[in-house]
Amino acid sequence: MAATYTMQEMKDLHNEDETLLYPRMIIKGQCSTEELVNEIAKQSSYSAGELKGMLIALHEAMTREMARGYSVKLDQIGTFTPSLGLTKGKEAELPEGDTRRNARSIQVRNINFRANKELIQKTNQHCTLERENGTSRLKISRHNSEKRLKIAQNFLQNHPYLTVSDYMELTGLSHTTAARELQTWSRTPDSGIQAKGQRTHRVYIAAVPEEK
Repeated sequence: MAATYTMQEMKDLHNEDETLLYPRMIIKGQCSTEELVNEIAKQSSYSAGELKGMLIALHEAMTREMARGYSVKLDQIGTFTPSLGLTKGKEAELPEGDTRRNARSIQVRNINFRANKELIQKTNQHCTLERENGTSRLKISRHNSEKRLKIAQNFLQNHPYLTVSDYMELTGLSHTTAARELQTWSRTPDSGIQAKGQRTHRVYIAAVPEEK
């Protein structure tokens, strides 16, 4: 069965006024553990129950090793590496601030995966591609960046905070571009906007003027 792809319009990193088309695979769905186990069982001498048991044992062993501070490399698959973050409700520690985060304020927030080259190459060998009709167009705001900043500032005059979703609706930007631009505004002293919270709980508020 062939996989399908579309051409996605994206900004040219070397020229912001231009866009280019890049291929993007259309994901049809998700292969479940049950489906994957049954497929392996058909092509091996292991039963589906034995394979499930192996996966559970692998899961437990991986979590123990990563909890000890190790990355886990699975040959022909890839490398799994734990990453840390602050627990919910904890603010980031400032380089010269008085607050120092202890271990109770920090937790494993994600597991990063880096695919093995052989996994990528083998997937490519199995892959037959067919192009879908049409092109996925880039969402481009009808406002320039100066106007978008003014829109955000005006919104915060009447609302306690601004979310990425709010900014998307106000400006017409895609989620990725809206999030990136809000982060840029929050790091710009004269924007009047600052970030509050972490990751999925991050919002943007009106900056409090510094006392002179």
